[in-house]
Amino acid sequence: MKKFAGLIRLLATGSKVNVKIKALEHYFKTADEADRIWVIAIFSGRRPKRAMSTAMLKEACIQITLTPVWLFEECYHTVGDLAETIALLLPPQTNFEENEKSLSWYLNKLQWLAGETDENKWAFVQDAWKSMNTDEIFVFNKLFTGGFRIGVSQKMMVNALAKATGKEPAVIAHRITGKWDPANTQWEDLLYSETQENDNSKPYPFYLAYALETEPGKLGPLEEWQAEWKWDGIRGQIIKRQNELFIWSRGEELLTAQFPELHHLAALLPNGVAMDGELIVLNPNATSQNIEPLPFSLLQTRISRKNISKKQLTEAPVSFIAYDLLEVEYEDIRGITLKDRRSFLTQIVQEINHPSLQLSPAIIFDNWEALALLRNDAREKGSEGIMLKNKNAVYQVGRKKGDWWKWKIDPLTIDAVLIYAQKGHGRRSNLYTDYTFAVKDGEKLVPFTKAYSGLTDKEFAAVDAFVKRNAIEKFGPVRTVKPELVFEIAFEGIAASKRHKSGVALRFPRMSRWRQDKKLEDINSLEDLQKMLELYKNETSATEQPKK
Repeated sequence: MKKFAGLIRLLATGSKVNVKIKALEHYFKTADEADRIWVIAIFSGRRPKRAMSTAMLKEACIQITLTPVWLFEECYHTVGDLAETIALLLPPQTNFEENEKSLSWYLNKLQWLAGETDENKWAFVQDAWKSMNTDEIFVFNKLFTGGFRIGVSQKMMVNALAKATGKEPAVIAHRITGKWDPANTQWEDLLYSETQENDNSKPYPFYLAYALETEPGKLGPLEEWQAEWKWDGIRGQIIKRQNELFIWSRGEELLTAQFPELHHLAALLPNGVAMDGELIVLNPNATSQNIEPLPFSLLQTRISRKNISKKQLTEAPVSFIAYDLLEVEYEDIRGITLKDRRSFLTQIVQEINHPSLQLSPAIIFDNWEALALLRNDAREKGSEGIMLKNKNAVYQVGRKKGDWWKWKIDPLTIDAVLIYAQKGHGRRSNLYTDYTFAVKDGEKLVPFTKAYSGLTDKEFAAVDAFVKRNAIEKFGPVRTVKPELVFEIAFEGIAASKRHKSGVALRFPRMSRWRQDKKLEDINSLEDLQKMLELYKNETSATEQPKK
């Protein structure tokens, strides 16, 4: 645990990517093998199930430190992170013996702890705290409360593992995908053994596009590029091997059980196939030449649900729009050109000829100017814009520049005033960076969205100073502030919502500009939002499901 705490401290205090990769590489070369496996799991989203609630952790700390509840809450609101708050409140341990227990020992104990009584949980946690220093207590608490927000990306970890093992990053990225269990996986088996290939469910690492930074005409000859609509769904892979069907999300969640309407593909697809594409709710009247996605809000009703009702299957039937083929006849074909992969994919989809599996159609265009005009109609197609893919490109791993570009349409925007603020998390835990915004409705202000991204560090610091000077009321961690700061809020879509007082919900809201040139009276109104909602509905009317 001491070695892992030291790693977290290095990663949290460093800002340079190369320094973080070097720290991870050193850890993967020197730490216990079981601990290395757990670090890969932790940084790739495979945290153990929570064995003890955060409420119990908080209560244990309060009892040990005799801290009044109100004072604990004040400390928590100031620090902004529960794990760190507890670590700072617990008295420093100065007379304990050197703790030699490993990270894997604690994580295996946490798995055992899940089935124990509350009394045994309390005893274990308190004994652990007594044997650790503040850094170790913090990382121990984090194993209960959430992920480590220390700026370690999957790509960074893959590069460190590649340096530590001498293998190619693409090979490492593929090996650490899938449904392996860190408690029962050996270092050698995960990263070196060929027996890993027997995992029929194993997905491939996704290839990700960069936002187009220049005019498309600068990409090169027109005939070298394929254009497709950028669909707004859940990026996923559908895999069939040994007569079993697997559906994976980009976040490496196995979603097969959540989409029963796609299970019939197990009988239709050939064995040894892996397709990349988008899970999306389609108009049942859609055709292969006229794909008609329904609003993303319908797909949201299906996300994270273990039990799917007949009503949901009827109202939001999910289809798969395939746009790439990664494996055919059990052979990894990522190394051949997109043009050839597309040829194989087209043949498979056409042979199956089922409405729940659609080929993402290529957009026909004669010149870049014509494509730009088509892009302006993206919302009418239920799309976020256009994808540009080099026909001669192989399928790479992670985000790479050069071969895949996303040419998104401009976001919708509205001017709003900041009315509530709350402190952020991680490196922003001491700053008010999470904001609620309002539009005007006559003489009233109506909250309609939250946003916490889009500003520079300097701007966040300035807004934080304003909040501290102009706080009016306090509701737990939330501060009501003087309605004075105006921001342009950008978002990708708008939908009607009964859950929100404003009656609308925004998709991907963020602050695009701090409008220091505008005052409260210049902000948009609730009526403006409702008009925008009606306009957005009209733009996507061609994709709406007809009433029965």
